[in-house]
Amino acid sequence: MKNPIQKFYDFLDRPIFPSARIVLALLCIPLGLSISAPLWRISMEAPQYPKGLSMEIHSYSIEGGHDGEDLREINTLNHYIGMHHLSEEEIPDLGWMPFALGILLILTLRVAAIGNVRGLVDHTVLMTYLLGFLAVRFIYRMWVYGHDLDPRAPFTVEPFMPVIIGTKEVANFTTHGTPLIGTYYILAFATGVGVITIWHLIAGRRAAARAERLATTDSKAPPKPDSATQPSVASVDAEPAPSTGG
Repeated sequence: MKNPIQKFYDFLDRPIFPSARIVLALLCIPLGLSISAPLWRISMEAPQYPKGLSMEIHSYSIEGGHDGEDLREINTLNHYIGMHHLSEEEIPDLGWMPFALGILLILTLRVAAIGNVRGLVDHTVLMTYLLGFLAVRFIYRMWVYGHDLDPRAPFTVEPFMPVIIGTKEVANFTTHGTPLIGTYYILAFATGVGVITIWHLIAGRRAAARAERLATTDSKAPPKPDSATQPSVASVDAEPAPSTGG
């Protein structure tokens, strides 16, 4: 009789459901689209900028509004208060983020094609770590921009945390942080993979337990008699013929 831990290990080696393979392959579509789609938008408004200023963050670049003019203007304002320059060169994350998302896409296709439950669980753990690291890294990078200010800057402001989601007042600017379509693509992918994993750990485990019970029942059932080795009813019931010899 196998103990529960051994049963769980055996369950991890079972192949994932065929329908789950199809869904995993389809989830690669939003993940692939997120590599080129805008992830985040930061905008700001002030009386001297009636049209506002904005920039969009992609996995590989930062793009300013109004044909890039807004980013140059934002960097000029940041210079006056001692903030770091906003550019791809100053943010190394933008150099490897598309590569990391591409690797995640390839690994997802691998699980969809040849993976088992163990591979699915490992992939979900890796996905959670990678996407969580990217999110925490982005928040940390924003914190550094608002706190690592040059004390020699022409204007002095109190260190601050730039807005991530929602609205925040910074000096005479009203700033807004909004996730864009690329972030929602990633969330759709991560949610789908998480649901598939939980589905296998619950419904898949139950299916494995039912299969194990059926196998145990079949092994305990008495063997069926072989008709070739059993005497026929006629041969058993027949009386021997009386001898007619003198």
